[in-house]
Amino acid sequence: MVNEDRPIYLDYQSTTPVDSRVFREMLPTFSEKFGNAASKGHVYGWESAKLVEAGRFRIADLLGCTSKEILFTSGATESNNLALKGVAEKYRDKGNHFISVVTEHKAILDPLSRLSERGSEVTLLGVNSEGTVDLEELESALRPTTLLVSIMAVNNEIGTLAPLEEIGALCRKHDVLFHTDAAQAVGKIPIHVDKMKIDLLSLSGHKVYATKGVGALYVRRRSPTVRLASQMDGGGHERGMRSGTLNVPGIVALGKASELCQWEMGKESLRIQFLSDNLFQRIQSDLSGVQLNGHSANRLPGNLNLRFKGIDAEDLLTQLPDIAMSTGSACTTASLEPSHVLKALGLSEEAIRSSIRISLGRFTTDEEIDRAGVRIVEAVRELRAQPR
Repeated sequence: MVNEDRPIYLDYQSTTPVDSRVFREMLPTFSEKFGNAASKGHVYGWESAKLVEAGRFRIADLLGCTSKEILFTSGATESNNLALKGVAEKYRDKGNHFISVVTEHKAILDPLSRLSERGSEVTLLGVNSEGTVDLEELESALRPTTLLVSIMAVNNEIGTLAPLEEIGALCRKHDVLFHTDAAQAVGKIPIHVDKMKIDLLSLSGHKVYATKGVGALYVRRRSPTVRLASQMDGGGHERGMRSGTLNVPGIVALGKASELCQWEMGKESLRIQFLSDNLFQRIQSDLSGVQLNGHSANRLPGNLNLRFKGIDAEDLLTQLPDIAMSTGSACTTASLEPSHVLKALGLSEEAIRSSIRISLGRFTTDEEIDRAGVRIVEAVRELRAQPR
């Protein structure tokens, strides 16, 4: 049932609520099975270590890899930093060139900027008007010194999907490592690291109905064997690549969430896409001057990045306190600059200022979409009717 006392939540790409099934599985780790997984001398440590390994297996099963290829982190941002900086340091005798895309999340762009300050060379490729990278341009950018290509699986603002399998094949052909920030993709669209020839993959618990503060990094062990220089020292946890006491409750949550995603992804994606299509059709049929940002078809189920002609997005959000939406990435809210993603699509500043991101998820209901459609149309009409 719709909770009339709370705003409708349509910001699932920012974060997701913890699934009640995940929460129930976590509970014993707080008061019963609370041991340190690194404690080898008693049952409390053994219990926690067993839970950690079970979480590893569940995540590996979702990605099509082995459990030994999963490292636990605090989230996708840390995973991205470990992947990029770990490769740069470990393979510095082989090369110093990195390739990425201008529309990447700041959790990729900022570490690359730091690597550039330290002497690495970074190439940022552009995208077309739908947010897709050109594969020929990517291949042309490769050099003998290229160590790694990092391209996100799903853009966090516009929902455009990257051609991961083609990128992976291209990187493997040229003996270059391929990393993807898959925080927005894992559990929502099929990801298979072997089929896609992915060597490093970052994911985050709070995007898949688990808790905040936990994530993972997939690191390929064979064909090729990927090695990383640790970025956090102090105890040699996670095979020496990420020291620190493991977040057992978070790992249990991420493991259970991964299992649920594997079971329900297909059916859930179809339902979310159906609701998203209905919302978009309703808004477009009742309002003029509404356009979709990003790819029209090759996009994440449930993502709608819409621009409303003549409307300031901040004014629209203010007009709609009963609906939780956003104007872009929740990770760049400290910045007052226009979205670098929408700017890369070639949109004018006016078009960027008129854009909002609507993202649906597991607990979005038909009733909420019906109510949201009515309210968005009402709010846009009211704003357009105001004298300028």
